[in-house]
Formats: sequence, structure tokens, C-alpha cells
Amino acid sequence: MLTLKKLEMMKRLSNIIFIALTFFCFFFRPASISALEDFQTNKSHSFVADVASKVSPSVVRIDIEREIQTDEFESDLLDPLLRDLLGDIGTFPKKERGQGSGVIIDNSGLILTNAHVVERVDRVTITLQNGNQVDGKVVGTDQVTDLALVKIKDFPGLESAQLGNSEDIQVGDWAIALGTPYGLESTVTLGIVSSLHRDINSLGFSDKRLDLIQTDAAINPGNSGGPLINSNGEVIGINTLVRSGPGAGLGFAIPINLASKVTNQLLANGEVIHPYLGAQLVLLNERIAKEHNEDPNALILLPERSGALVQSVIPQSPAEKGGLRRGDLVINAGGNEINDPKSLLIQVENAQIGKPFELEVLRNNKEINLSIKPAALPGLS
Repeated sequence: MLTLKKLEMMKRLSNIIFIALTFFCFFFRPASISALEDFQTNKSHSFVADVASKVSPSVVRIDIEREIQTDEFESDLLDPLLRDLLGDIGTFPKKERGQGSGVIIDNSGLILTNAHVVERVDRVTITLQNGNQVDGKVVGTDQVTDLALVKIKDFPGLESAQLGNSEDIQVGDWAIALGTPYGLESTVTLGIVSSLHRDINSLGFSDKRLDLIQTDAAINPGNSGGPLINSNGEVIGINTLVRSGPGAGLGFAIPINLASKVTNQLLANGEVIHPYLGAQLVLLNERIAKEHNEDPNALILLPERSGALVQSVIPQSPAEKGGLRRGDLVINAGGNEINDPKSLLIQVENAQIGKPFELEVLRNNKEINLSIKPAALPGLS
């Protein structure tokens, strides 16, 4: 049986519990409700929508026009007798039009894009996000890195994109591609950073020096030159190409740190000078060397170690003048170990033109030291 005293104690205990719960809800429930409301507000649009709206005003469409020379008649289809009658038909000018994307990187009207978008153009027209169209002028291009600068006159309200640090990105980070594919303004696609340091030579572009960002964010024709941005709305790359055919759906972008370096050189000099040695290189490692040496028809034995094997040397090049020969295996350059052609090209790119560049090579199983003076890479203009 409950006594009156016990009932009184239970009543007091329940009052204390009630007061404690009231106190707890008073201090903590509003914060929880506020947090939930903030969450629901923030989630009414995705982070992609937020960063896209932030960067889109700096993304432009680039329309180009160039004059090309063509035959008025298809020479293969022209009757030989008629060709003799007409004589030298000659060539006739024809207008070719193209399109790409770009990103404003300075409020003064400086636009970063791909070199292949604006190469050999006669006219450049820039369409801003608000629909305004202005003429652009190509400040400079660099074919080796496929980057170019275009300048438009200073417009009130121009918005530039915030540049990030491509050294900070990791595989699996969000990647958002912006551009104007097929002339469709303000197109946004989402993916991730699929890989880093993709050698462009492995994609069939032997005349370029690029380590690319690989992404599965869709990069369609017309996206070239547009920005690849991270989840904070910072530009981490410049979209440059997409692989078609087998492996289609792989997009690639030029790291923004390299783009910034090229931009500074183009602004200062109107061009980018790349050092070169003048040697064609192939990869050699222990496995490849062993397979070659086991061939009874092999003309020479290769050293069974990693390095950059010289396949050929360009006549009158710095490499030939410095004593580099076909069959040499470069194992060290500028004090850095060389395990493949890519690592050697990195050292060459950082070398000074006209200054001695030290190489250590294996020739007939003997280590030889060579001193080569890199020259400016020719044939880019």
C-alpha cells in the first residue's frame, strides 16, 4: 500500500522530471528546428546549382570565323580536257565558322580558352551570359599546352571566376563542367575527377606537353575552353577534349595551375617559349628490355633497367650537337632520376634555354655524362 508520504514524494519527483524536460526543450528544441529549417532551405537546390549560378556569369560563348582557301571545283572530278581548257583554276576563299567556350579570369575582360578554339581566326565574337555580344582580340596562343587568351573591352558588371589550386584536387572529388556545347548557353554537367596526371601523348597528341585531369563529367563539342570547377565554385581546369570511339565518355581538362603559368607568360611576352632537346624517346624498363634481348634477331642488347630510350635524334638539334645518340638510355637529367620519357620531358620543360643541361646516359653499358644546351621549340607559329 502506498502511504501518503510516498505519494507526495512521487509527485515531487514527477514535477522535477517535468521541469527538467521543459528546460531541455526550451534550450535545445528551437536550435533543432532551426537547423532542420536551414537544412531544408539549403537542400531546396543542390550544391551543383549553387556553384553553377556562382560561376555561370563568367562563362562565355566564343564564335570564330576564319578564311580558308579551297578549289572552286573538285579537281578529282574535273574532266582532264576541261582542266586543260580552263588552265590553272586556283583557289578561292571560303569562310569557316566554329564555336567554343571560355571563362573570364579578370574583370578587365581577359578570357581563358583553348588554343584550338581560336587558332588562325579572322574574327572572334564573344557572347556574354546576359546575351551581349562583343568583339574579341586574341592576345596570344600556346599550341603546346592548347591554351589561349582573348581580350574584350571592359564592360560594366563583368564577373570573373575564382581560380582554385589544381594541386589540391584528388581522385573522387566532384567535377562540374560548364560551357556552351552545340551553341547552348550555360550548360552544366556533373561528374568526378576520375584520374590525375594523364599524359596527353598517350591519347595520341605527340606535339603537346600536358598532364591532364580526367573526368567523367560530360564534355561535348563546344565545351572546349570552358571551366571545370570544384564543389566550392573554383576553377580547377580548362576543358580541352573528350575521347570518342572506344572509351567514349572520358573528358579531359588542363590543370588551372598550368593555365595560370601560361597566362602570365602570354601577357608578358605574347608567347610561351618551350625548351627542347630534339630527341624522340620511348619507354624502356626491365621487362621490355628482357623481351627484346631474348629475341635472337635483336641487333643490339638493351640495358635491363628503366629510363628514356633515344629512338632518334633530329639533325642539327641541341641533342645532336650535345652528343646524344640513338640507342642511348637517359637515366638522369639535371640531377633527377629518369624512369620514363615523361619524367625527362618534365625536366626539359623546366630547363633554361641556352644553359647547360646535364644528362647521364647508358651507352654500350657504360655511363656517360653529356651537357646539352636546350633551344626554343621551333615551328609553333
